[in-house]
Formats: sequence, C-alpha cells, structure tokens
Amino acid sequence: MPAAEAFSFLRETRGLTTWTVRDMANSLKTTLNDAEHVTAILQLQGYVKPAGMNEWMTTLSGEDVSKSKPPRFTPERVEEAIAELRRRIIAGNRESRSPYQVTRAVAFGEFLSGRSRVQAVEVGIQLSRRKSDGTDGNLAKEHKAQKTFLKTLTPKGGVLQISPYEKWMSDRTHLDLLTASPKSQR
Repeated sequence: MPAAEAFSFLRETRGLTTWTVRDMANSLKTTLNDAEHVTAILQLQGYVKPAGMNEWMTTLSGEDVSKSKPPRFTPERVEEAIAELRRRIIAGNRESRSPYQVTRAVAFGEFLSGRSRVQAVEVGIQLSRRKSDGTDGNLAKEHKAQKTFLKTLTPKGGVLQISPYEKWMSDRTHLDLLTASPKSQR
C-alpha cells in the first residue's frame, strides 16, 4: 500500500476520537489483514496508538505527517465545489483548444462519511495531452504545464485539494467525478 494512501486515511480520522482497523479496511477497500499490517507500521512510526480494545487513535505526529486540518467545510459547500469542478472539467474537455483532456477524476476523503464538517476534499485528476506545446520530452516542463492546468480547474475557497491522479485513489472509496456516481468497489 502506498504511504500516500495510508496517510489519506489518517486525514479522514481527524475529528474522530477513535477508529478501528475495520474502518481503515472499509475506507481503503483492502483486507482486514492488510489494514492490520498498515496499522502496525503506522504505530511503529508513532502515527497511531492504541486507544482501547480494538480501537486506535491518530497521534499529533500522524496528523502532521498526513497534513490533516481541522474539519471546517459543510457538506453543502463541498457539494458546490465538486459541482463547480465538474462543470469546469466538462467545459475543458469540450474545448478543443485546451492542451489537456481530463480522462479520470476522483474525489475521496471524509466528505463521503456524512459528517457535518469536513476537511478539504482530495481530488485526483488524470490528464492526457491533446496537442504539443513544446514540452515534448521535457518532464519538468510537462509537470509544470500540468500543474498550471490543474490550477485552472480548481474552484476558489480551498475546499478542494487537486493533485495528479494515482491508481490507489480509485482503489479506495471515492466519488467518480466524470460519471458522478459513488464507487466503493476496487
């Protein structure tokens, strides 16, 4: 399991007193055995600690390393931001002059849990280049161009944290932004 995936779960636990290995397994769509191994590794690193019978809590170090923030956004604000992002993706994909097309977009995190306040929603976006702009073969320039393009998609307000898509993002519980349907299967 990539560290980024484990840390995404730790971010989800912000605001919770305790959580279980089953909570991790359900969120990350993994086996209990794998979740137990990940929890043990996180405990060795000081990111989680036991909090009772079969319960765990995320430590301050775990909150720091996962870059969690206090939950401050309402579900309504999250829905507005996701709807705006979807509109921007659709418009950009229709625009033939756009250098990129969004081929995959998934949102994940605690906003899927139904809590009354949540952190910024994590979004992974996969891009495919439509036309050359002189960055061919130069990975640094291509990365910078993609980062700039992703910023154009990001609605104001800090409700969404957009990053380049990685496969693990859709292996866990997520919302597929291109089909607008919640996905919880692997």
